[in-house]
Amino acid sequence: MKNINAEADQIKTLNATVDIAASSGGPKKGKVTDFTEISGYILMRAPDMLRMLGLFPVVRNRAFDMTSDGKTFKLSIPTLNKFVVGPNESPAEPSPNTLLNLRPHVIFDSLLLHEIHGDEAAVLEQSEEQVRDAKSKKQVFIPDYIVQVIRKEDGKSYLARKIVFSRIDLKPHRQQIYDKEGRVVTEAVYENFTDYQGTSFPSQILINRPQEEYSIQLNIVKLRLNEPLTDQQFDLKQPPGSHLQVLK
Repeated sequence: MKNINAEADQIKTLNATVDIAASSGGPKKGKVTDFTEISGYILMRAPDMLRMLGLFPVVRNRAFDMTSDGKTFKLSIPTLNKFVVGPNESPAEPSPNTLLNLRPHVIFDSLLLHEIHGDEAAVLEQSEEQVRDAKSKKQVFIPDYIVQVIRKEDGKSYLARKIVFSRIDLKPHRQQIYDKEGRVVTEAVYENFTDYQGTSFPSQILINRPQEEYSIQLNIVKLRLNEPLTDQQFDLKQPPGSHLQVLK
């Protein structure tokens, strides 16, 4: 727990240039569809500010722009002429259009291992994971540690997060985030850890959303940590003429 909190405290701001690859589909939607890879930018400022912008290839027009202050979010989708606002906890109503299912808090929760708070308890478990060896192409078992984060709320306790660390390099390679009904709402897989300004950070992050059946892969192209970010950089205005949708 102390190590996780210490690591979380190291990063106050994040400014990343990324390549974004998304796909949609699964048991409910059926066929998995891969979308054209786009480029974009992610800004994060502790404790809860995030902005993410996606740009279409070549023309560099905005595919989407979204921001959150930790309590409310805004999502602009110019191609649909829509501007969506609502509280962070409002669930995404599954839509055939994956862009409409995007929420900033999903990216925020997946980017980092956030602090374990005072109303949470951490339980350590030793385990092992079966993976496919890149060289031999065979299934092998690797040892790992699993940190289960139990949250206490309204006199009840529930599993909030499960973080898997490799016992070989002690890096977090997977994080699962649960809702109060015990369902996995977000799974983040971290790969290719790279040194950025003295901080080890995954250069590839895969985010799966099993309930909405979409996934987003972020490939870090450029990353700057702990540089000042202003309030204006997180301010998203409604584009003139766009349709406003307010979620309760």
